Amino acid sequence: MSLFRTKSVEQSIAETEEPEHRLKKNLGALDLTIFGVGVIIGAGIFVYTGLVAATNAGPAIALSFLIAGLACALAALCYAEFASTVPVAGSAYTFSYATFGELVAWIIGWDLVLEFTVGASALAAGFSGYLQNVLEGTPLEVPESLASASDGVVNLPAVLIALLVTAVLIGGIKLSSRINQVIVAIKLAVVGLVIVMGVGYIKTANYSPFIPESQPTGGGEADFWKSPLITTIFGLEPAVFGIGGVIAGAAIVFFAFIGFDVVATTAEETRNPQRDVPIGILGSLAIVTVLYIAVCLVITGMQSYQDIDPDDAAPLATAFDQAGVQWIGNVISVGATIGLTVVVLILMMGQTRVAFAMARDGLLPRSLAKVHPRFGTPYRITAITGIGVALLSGFVDFATLGDLVSIGTLFAFVLVSVGVLVLRRTRPDLPRAFRTPAVGLIATLSVLLCLYLMLNLIGETWVRFLIWMAIGLVVYFVYGRSHSRLGRGETVGLSDADRTA
Repeated sequence: MSLFRTKSVEQSIAETEEPEHRLKKNLGALDLTIFGVGVIIGAGIFVYTGLVAATNAGPAIALSFLIAGLACALAALCYAEFASTVPVAGSAYTFSYATFGELVAWIIGWDLVLEFTVGASALAAGFSGYLQNVLEGTPLEVPESLASASDGVVNLPAVLIALLVTAVLIGGIKLSSRINQVIVAIKLAVVGLVIVMGVGYIKTANYSPFIPESQPTGGGEADFWKSPLITTIFGLEPAVFGIGGVIAGAAIVFFAFIGFDVVATTAEETRNPQRDVPIGILGSLAIVTVLYIAVCLVITGMQSYQDIDPDDAAPLATAFDQAGVQWIGNVISVGATIGLTVVVLILMMGQTRVAFAMARDGLLPRSLAKVHPRFGTPYRITAITGIGVALLSGFVDFATLGDLVSIGTLFAFVLVSVGVLVLRRTRPDLPRAFRTPAVGLIATLSVLLCLYLMLNLIGETWVRFLIWMAIGLVVYFVYGRSHSRLGRGETVGLSDADRTA
């Protein structure tokens, strides 16, 4: 059995009509754009703004966000062509199956599990931190033993929000979309408040120097585990600030952009995916990039980057507290708490759709691809995902999870960018409602920039990522390869045994 057997685009589309695996088509362009904005605006902007400004880039964190946004935009153009050509659940997994073959598809699917599940867990833990900040000093204050995995027994708020989101997702994609619309409006209002109110407190002296002079990292000689991989490969002296600090900062704040590719995973549930999916992907990314840069300029203009505490979990609120307008800081904390809820929801939704596609292909147990007879959602894999996110967020801290999400996402972007070139050559006959402009240049730049950002992540993150991918290969060769529907010669339709499972 070939490890690189491919599944045709026509077969992938035909399988979406199987009765037991058919998802409801309820979403339009506005739904997808709101989904994208909802998932992107999260802990990245609410937390990493202060961290990266204080430790890596200074006021030039705005440039770090611009670079990260550019990498996403290049990949987004490739995603948009793929999603309009192959409107099937699974995102990069499904695209890779049609271009590179089954083994690579499995690798990217396993990688997306890392991105979405770990990402949702990290955001659930982030939600818990903001919630505790809001409830502090009230009768509802969370006891220390139930407030975090590192200092207590379990992070109970994170567990509860993961389980609540699971129930909402099982209840239906349209219900999820309506809840998302309300919460996105709240998040946009909070971000708008930061920008509009913060402009009046900007001191232009805080922008000088805009790119602080490069300086060696403190705390002695850095080792492989804590240094960017690129410094180890080329024997460079670890440093912060300067141009290198801006680039390293871009690799870190990339976390703030994760999730726009979730829009591609909903293609099968979109009424007109050829038109609406590209609008949702590109529209949401453009909106949040502008907002991120504006927020960075406001926050670093309100206070010197040297005065920002890198360990501050709420740097946006703190900036206003120090300016003497604590009520705005309180509003930001409440808005962040509410806003992170929807990020958890959408990341979990992305994970369930990828796993659903893998189960429908037989690479995971096919019973996991069962769709609820009333709600039209993949309820079994959703429930399993919810339990997994609850356990991770309840017993693992936010910092351990963050960089893993970034490296997994960048790796997915690399494969999608290469894949769109491959499919152009192998299937030029396919109808493409959206075509990536200057595809050779765009895809090449996307690959190079994403790889460069990956190299700016620390060695410890790379080791964890490689271990996770090694586990995935074991699972594939032990189970997935022998149970693959494509490998067994099955096409559309299930066997009687499968229908009664």
